[in-house]
Amino acid sequence: MEAGAIILLLFALHGTASASSFYGGSISFRAPKEKAGTYQVTLHHRQNGRGSCSDKPSFQCDGGVCTSLDSSEVLLTDQDSMGQDRWCQSEAHTTATLSTNHSSLSLRDSGCCWASNVEGKTNWTSSVELDLGTRSDTQEVNSCPVTTTVSSLRFPQNCFTRVRLLAHDPDGDKVRCRFTKDATVPQNFTLDETTCTLMSSGQVGVNVHVFELMLEDFPTKNITLTYADGTTVTREVSNVNQPSLCKVKLQFTVEILSPIPNCELGHVQPMFLSATPSHDDVLYATVGQTFQIYAQAQANHASIKDFQVSGPRNITKVVKEENFGKASMTLRWTPLQSDVYRFIPVCFTAETNETQSEMRCVVVMVTQATIIQGKASVQCLPNKMTVVLEKASMPGIDENFLELKDSSCSLTSNSTHIMGTMSFSTCGTKIEDKGDFIIFQNEINSFELPTEVIVRRKTVKIGFSCQFPKTISISSYFSLHKSDYIFTESNFGSFGYTFEIFRDGNFSNKVPAKAYPVEVKLLQTIYMGIQAQSELSNVQVFVESCKATPDDNPDNSLSYNLIQNGCNKDETLKVYRSDDPTSFKFEVQAFKFTGNYDQVYITCSVILCEIGSPFSRCAQGCLKEPSRRRKRAVGKETVGHSITQGPLRFVSQAVPEVAVDEDDVMIMNDVMPDVMIKSNTADVMMESYTPAEVFPPTLLRKAEPGEEGGSIREILNTNISTIFFATAFLVSLVVMAVVIRHFSIKRRADDRKSLLVSGW
Repeated sequence: MEAGAIILLLFALHGTASASSFYGGSISFRAPKEKAGTYQVTLHHRQNGRGSCSDKPSFQCDGGVCTSLDSSEVLLTDQDSMGQDRWCQSEAHTTATLSTNHSSLSLRDSGCCWASNVEGKTNWTSSVELDLGTRSDTQEVNSCPVTTTVSSLRFPQNCFTRVRLLAHDPDGDKVRCRFTKDATVPQNFTLDETTCTLMSSGQVGVNVHVFELMLEDFPTKNITLTYADGTTVTREVSNVNQPSLCKVKLQFTVEILSPIPNCELGHVQPMFLSATPSHDDVLYATVGQTFQIYAQAQANHASIKDFQVSGPRNITKVVKEENFGKASMTLRWTPLQSDVYRFIPVCFTAETNETQSEMRCVVVMVTQATIIQGKASVQCLPNKMTVVLEKASMPGIDENFLELKDSSCSLTSNSTHIMGTMSFSTCGTKIEDKGDFIIFQNEINSFELPTEVIVRRKTVKIGFSCQFPKTISISSYFSLHKSDYIFTESNFGSFGYTFEIFRDGNFSNKVPAKAYPVEVKLLQTIYMGIQAQSELSNVQVFVESCKATPDDNPDNSLSYNLIQNGCNKDETLKVYRSDDPTSFKFEVQAFKFTGNYDQVYITCSVILCEIGSPFSRCAQGCLKEPSRRRKRAVGKETVGHSITQGPLRFVSQAVPEVAVDEDDVMIMNDVMPDVMIKSNTADVMMESYTPAEVFPPTLLRKAEPGEEGGSIREILNTNISTIFFATAFLVSLVVMAVVIRHFSIKRRADDRKSLLVSGW
C-alpha cells in the first residue's frame, strides 16, 4: 500500500510539473468543407511549454451546435536541443462537424497552468469564433487570421523594443489585434492594434509575462454574407461598429532577462542575414513535394546554438554552425493532400545561451500544383528598379489580368515581354531591413474581377527585389565592400550614392567587391569616388566631411579627419575637378593608425543640393568657422547622409631576394627599422625598407672586372677593412659622448648663473 501511495504521489507530482509548463498556444484553420448538409471545420492547435508538450486538446462547442468533435494524436514539432529544456511545441488537429443551418461556430479549450509569471495567471482558455456565411467577394466561407509564435520569447531588459506578431489574413481583410477583455496587461507594455506589434512604454520588469490577445478580421470593402437558410447580412466598411468575421485567440509569454552590456544586433543578440525570408512573406508549397525554408543569423560575440521553430506537424530542422559567428537553419516539410489550400504559419528565432534574435514569421500556402513563377530579370538602380518578364515562360497567362502590389501602377508589354518600372517608395514596394542588406520588394500577381463567378486563368505570383548592402557594425575580421546607399526624402524622392575605390587617377577602373579588403602599401596613393544618382536633374553633391577610423564604426573615438566642414584637413588630399555636379573624386596617400591596427575605413557625410540655390550647404563650401553656417535651406538640400567604404588593409613590402656569390658578404639580413613621421594629428607609419632601397644600387654592387677603384662591398669583403671600420665607429661614439657631456655641463652652469642673476 505504501508503495502504491508513493507511485500515486509521483504521478501527481509529474502531472503538476507538466501542467505548470503552459507557455501559450495558437489556432489556425483549414478551409471549411460542406458535405451532405454539414460543415466540417478543422482547426490546428499548437501548444507551447516545457518538457514533453504532450497534452491533448479538448475543445468544446459552445451552444451544442457540433454533432461531433474528433481530435488527432499530439505530435511534438520542436524542442530545445541545447540540453536546458527551455521550450517545446506540439500540434494536434480537431475536426468539428455541424449542421449548415448554423450561422457561426464557437470552440473553446481550457487547462492549467501557466508558467510562473508576474501577472499571477494560472488557468488558461483558448477560443475561436467563426462566421459561417458565404462571402460575396470570394464565394467561400470566411478565412480566419493566421498567427502563431515560437514557444519561448525572451529578451534582455535593456534590449526589449518590440515583438512583431504574425497577423495574415488569406482574404485580404484588415486584421486588428487587441488584448482580451479578461487579460491582465503587463506593466509598461503596449500593443499597436493595426500592426499587431507589442512594444514597451517604459522599463519592463524582469521575469515571465503573460499575453492574451484576440485577432479579428474586418473586410476592406462592402460584402454580403449568405447563409444556408437563404438569409443575408451586409457588412459595410463605413460601419465601425460591425462585428468581426472571425476571432482567434493568441497566447504567449515573454521572458525579460537581466540586462546585457551591448544591445547592438549581431553583437550578442543574433541578427538575421539577407538569406532569411522577410517577416510576413507568403511562400508556396506543393502537395507531395518537399518544401524548404532557409534562414541564416549571426552573433559575433555569442554562439548560436539552435533555432526555435513554430511549424506544422512532421517538419524537420537541420542547424549548422558556420564561421564568423554565423549559423544557418534549414526546415523541410512535405505537404499531404489534406493540407491543400491551407495557410500555415511558421515562426522562428535564432537562439544563444544569453538571448535570441527577433521573431520572424512567414505564411506557407499549400497548392495542388505549382504556381507559375515566371522568368523575370530585374535591373536595380540606386533609386528605382525595373522588372522584365518573358511571356514565353508563362504560357497561357493573360497579361491583362496582372498587376503590381499597388494596382494603380501600370505594367507595359510588347510582343515578347511584360515590363514595369517603379521607384523604391511607390507601387507598394516593401522595404525590409535584413541585417546586412536593405531589401526593396514588390511582386506581380494575377487578379480577378469582382463580377466574375468563375475563372479559368492560371494563378500567377512573381516576386522580385533589389538588395543593397548597408552600413552595419561588425567585427573587424568580417569585412564588407560597402558601395550602394539608398535614401528617401520628401523633396528629393529616392536617391542614392555609390562610394568606390579606383585603381588609378582615371577613375574608370574600380576595385571589384571580391577584392575587398583592398590591400595597399603605406604612402601609396588611393583614389576614391562618390557618385550621387537621382531622378532629379538639377542636383549637385557636396561632401561635408570625410574621416578615417580603424574599424567600420564611424563614431569610434579614434579617428582622423580628411575633410571637415567642407575643408580639406589632410595635406596629401587632392580633390579632382569634374564637369558632373553629382560626382566627387579625390585622392589621398595611404596611412595607418598607430598601435595594433592594420585596417582603415573611410566614412563621408554627403549632402544633395538643388543647383543654383544660394543658401544651400553646397553653395557655402568650406566653412572654417562652422558657427557661421546658415540655417539649412529646407527643400533645397537633403540632410547629411553617412556612407562608408573599406577596409583598406596594409601589407608590408616583401624583402627582395639577393643572389650572393660565395665570396660576397651580406651587409644586412633584416630590414631597416620603421621610421615615424607626423602628419597633422595622425601618426603615419612609413613602410619598412630593404637595404637596396636605403643605399644606392651602385654602392651595393660588385665592381666589374677591370673597373678602377672598388665598391663598398669589395672593401667590406676584407677582414682588415671590417675591423678598421668597426674600430673607427666605436671611437666616433666615444668622442660624440664626450662632446655631448661637455655641452650639457656648460648649459647647466649657464642656467645656474642666470638664476642667480635673476634672484638679485
